[in-house]
Amino acid sequence: MTGLRVLKDSFLHFLFPHICSGCGSDLLSSESSLCLRCMDALPETNFEIHPGNPVEKKFWGRLPIEKATAQYYFTKESLIQTLVHRVKYKRDKDLGLQLGRLMGSSIKKSDRFSVDALIPLPLFPAKEKRRGYNQSLLLCEGISEIMQIPVLNDVISRPQLTETQTRKGRIERWVNMEGKFILQKPEAIQNKHILLIDDVITTGATLESCGAELLKAGTIRLSLATLCYASR
Repeated sequence: MTGLRVLKDSFLHFLFPHICSGCGSDLLSSESSLCLRCMDALPETNFEIHPGNPVEKKFWGRLPIEKATAQYYFTKESLIQTLVHRVKYKRDKDLGLQLGRLMGSSIKKSDRFSVDALIPLPLFPAKEKRRGYNQSLLLCEGISEIMQIPVLNDVISRPQLTETQTRKGRIERWVNMEGKFILQKPEAIQNKHILLIDDVITTGATLESCGAELLKAGTIRLSLATLCYASR
């Protein structure tokens, strides 16, 4: 029976190859999207255990947040850029969920983030429909599995399409994002500590705009977490 099972697994692997999202290797477990080599190569920041880390400093004087962190350093032409690209543009949902679980594990172990609920940074509806999903929501679902806290996906919306932030400076990014989010259900987050989730933080303009809108709910505490930190 063992021989038949191995033969069956080999045949299924031939028809539906399970390969690493980072390097293409087939030397990985069936439960993972990443091989051990790529897992080991991910550039962790460990910001979650350090008060006053670079992500928190970005919002000093800009947004009254409790805590902030980012899981990995983001650099161009790197493994993590490849993974972010796969999640956002190649429909690699399993990878997005796994990266969310890795975020959740780090945040939970740090004991600094005692939060009540997760909120994904919303996408403009037409953009989400075209992509098929919101990558920040995927991360939230992975984090939720580990931290056992709910995801609130309908509290805030993004009804206006914004220009790409890629080639904009800090002031241009802030102006581009000002007033682009609308708080839909303030009662759902009142008296709660909320963790706002996004994939990459560069200047923080998008998170600042969304966070400022969430704070209009009144009696809430706000923290931030992103998958990647892109330093200039």
